[in-house]
Amino acid sequence: MKWYFWVVLVLAVLALGVYLLNSTIAAKAPEFSQSDHYQDGKFHNEQPRMALSFSKNIGLFWRFFTEEKVNTIPPSVPMKTVSRAELDALSNNEVHIVKLGHSSLLIKMYGDYWLVDPVFGERASPFSFAGPKRFHPTPITLEELPPIRRVLISHNHYDHLDKPTIEFLAKSQPLFHVPLGLSGDLTRWGIRPTNITEYDWWQEQMVGNIQLAFAPTQHFSGRGMSDSNITLWGAWIIKTPDTAIFFSGDSGYFDGFKRIGERYGPFDLTFIETGAYDKDWADIHMTPEESVQAHLDVKGKLMLPVHNGTFDLAFHAWSDPFERVLKAANQHQVTLSTPIVGEVFTPTSAPVETRWWQNLAQ
Repeated sequence: MKWYFWVVLVLAVLALGVYLLNSTIAAKAPEFSQSDHYQDGKFHNEQPRMALSFSKNIGLFWRFFTEEKVNTIPPSVPMKTVSRAELDALSNNEVHIVKLGHSSLLIKMYGDYWLVDPVFGERASPFSFAGPKRFHPTPITLEELPPIRRVLISHNHYDHLDKPTIEFLAKSQPLFHVPLGLSGDLTRWGIRPTNITEYDWWQEQMVGNIQLAFAPTQHFSGRGMSDSNITLWGAWIIKTPDTAIFFSGDSGYFDGFKRIGERYGPFDLTFIETGAYDKDWADIHMTPEESVQAHLDVKGKLMLPVHNGTFDLAFHAWSDPFERVLKAANQHQVTLSTPIVGEVFTPTSAPVETRWWQNLAQ
């Protein structure tokens, strides 16, 4: 038989497996009639996005299996390991942040430890044996983490919501702040319902003297073929008396960034998705140039590009997001910070201007 017959067969088996893994989730999808962007059992973007039909999905799978990829995996990724003792030694009177890789962050928030979109698993995939495999380990293991007080999740895709990580965190039961609908997965994975707070777009909550707000993005949700958009997606705003942080989650470029800037800006530090873009999904992931514009729209001061350097999720070269965002930032007089994985920094500290990828990219 022709080789492509086997490719199609593998794709069909994988699609069926994902469908079966998630079919019970769709059957039990809750209703959110209070949300003005929830209709007919699904959440919707403020602006319509390209329909992802079954044939479109198969076409994308076909591209991933047959299109030649060039330089999509780095030869190595520099990393600084960080220990529990080092974290505990950091001051409790300011905000400290550790880049864990991709979009995952560890934040020491005035003595309490928070995680944002924590993915400690080996693969961003429903399977332990297949799917995008990380380029580097995390700078600290789950077992070495200090006690986690709060966890923020932007949406339920595998590179942002990792089941093994959540099941490990369930042992200590931190408090979760998540989009509407996500409590279903979390409770099945061991998190107590009383420890979960769900947010709609523009919903806010005070946590002590820290303001949390959840804002719109132009994206989608789903962990299989049967649960598309039954949970919400979005961006996080964290405002303390001293610091304002914007975490974009995943998004295509849209005018919502300007409204976020008008409502919550300016921000001392922005974590903006910069990676995994492609012409076939241009409305749900930004190009690096659009990422810089999003930073400007939300009135950011210091930009740190995330969603790159850890998983191979697209067709562009692994270093392309860094080079393009650096060029665009220079053109627009945007201050760019590019710490290596495991590097500790504060939102108001001097930008890390070591462009670590340039020697590796040659």
